Amino acid sequence: MELIADRYDIDLPEPTVLLHAEDCILMGVGDGDRVRVSGERTFVAIVSVSRTIVDRGHVFLTDKVLGACSTEPGDRVDVTSSTGPDSVRTIREKMDGKVLSEEQLRELVSDVMGGRLSRLEVSSWLTALYIRGMGIDEIASYAKVMASTGRCLDFGDRRVFDFHSFGGVPGNKITPIVVSIVASEGLLIPKLSSRAISSPSGTADFVETFCRVDLDTDEVSSIVDSTGGVFSWTGATDIAPAGDAFITVQRPLGVDPRPQMLASIISKKLAAGCTDLVMDIPMGAGTKVPTIEMANAYARDLMDLGEILGINVECAVTYADQPLGHAVGPALEARECIETLEKGDIHTDVADKACVCAGMILEMAGIPGGVARAREILSSGRAMGKFREIVAAQGGSPDISSSDMAIGGFSSDIVADRSGFVSSILNKAVVAVAKAAGAPSDHGAGVVIHKKRGAKVSKGDVILTVYAEKEEKLQHALSIARSSEPVDVDGMLLERIGS
Repeated sequence: MELIADRYDIDLPEPTVLLHAEDCILMGVGDGDRVRVSGERTFVAIVSVSRTIVDRGHVFLTDKVLGACSTEPGDRVDVTSSTGPDSVRTIREKMDGKVLSEEQLRELVSDVMGGRLSRLEVSSWLTALYIRGMGIDEIASYAKVMASTGRCLDFGDRRVFDFHSFGGVPGNKITPIVVSIVASEGLLIPKLSSRAISSPSGTADFVETFCRVDLDTDEVSSIVDSTGGVFSWTGATDIAPAGDAFITVQRPLGVDPRPQMLASIISKKLAAGCTDLVMDIPMGAGTKVPTIEMANAYARDLMDLGEILGINVECAVTYADQPLGHAVGPALEARECIETLEKGDIHTDVADKACVCAGMILEMAGIPGGVARAREILSSGRAMGKFREIVAAQGGSPDISSSDMAIGGFSSDIVADRSGFVSSILNKAVVAVAKAAGAPSDHGAGVVIHKKRGAKVSKGDVILTVYAEKEEKLQHALSIARSSEPVDVDGMLLERIGS
């Protein structure tokens, strides 16, 4: 059917055309079907249907489709029914539990990256992975395909170390400390981190409060060559971008299928040239990994993937029944991270975890007594010096200090209504309060926990302080805190028994 092309002035994640319902009937297509649009060139797009926005005899084309067809508004184009890409059949095969070939996975990822699959089809793929899963060899093939979708870092024949945390524990602010310790020993550690998906702060969110994280691939490579390390945002690079294409669909679905998560992690390590990887698996109530059995299973999978793909992988299962450190939220976490670099053991649990993970990397590099060595590098100030060097290379102040962090101007304390001991801290409740306060989009928002698990509390003691950049967000966060009670205080008497 010959139709007049009009510009569809809307930004959509997939190539879309808008057709009048009567024209759709004549072509035999409906919402979500595909049509072939032929101008100077031909392109396949996904149909949306309207009776009011577009006139009969016209077709609305997004800028992506107009460009792909080399067509201008007002031109006449030929629009005909078309079949979907072969990867739709691949999705159905995974729904049936079949093992997919690397070529099938390559075609599917290519179609996702090219916008040739609808969000519904990508959702179906993720759901199939969630229910049917993948074997290790299949995940390895998937990771290789995802790694090949962008550029790769090349440091020649030098060993490249990396550190990655599964996430799930609030306040996990150790990445810049680990990178600074490792790079202080002359090792390469090009650390690319993500922004928050469901947490109050990802590593890139809090690093952004004191230096640039939007480094492109060439800048990342240059900074690592000059300093040994980097802490940048993976989304600004063209390193294994396929993982980010899936995240936009995962977020509203609220699922993180095991094969997708493992392939996404390993694909970025492959593309970054990683030869040696330490994986932090935080395990505890309210995290992604609630049991030691699940943690061990993930560790086994990651080490098996590393063996197949040529990466030496070691895993650290770490305690995560409560937030790490006291601060949750971008600027608050940045301040606590830098305080640890400045003063060594001021935040014991933060320093301990950072030194354990950095020490594992040092031992992988052949440096004996890695954890003790990491502690010496931290306490001596060498890590702080390297941190400032990397920060300066990323556009931050070479004299950065913890006092530079801008915390939200509105705050309120929550006090204990009874005496006793902190019996538990609910990770999910802490996250809910910090997000209600505005984190991570409001960098100064978040929570400081004054009393950690096991601490003695007297009635009236401050147990939590909430920070926000806007008064209304502070009040909302306080209401969430009062209803969810993120810090649980119990007395010593559990039960009285008598005649």
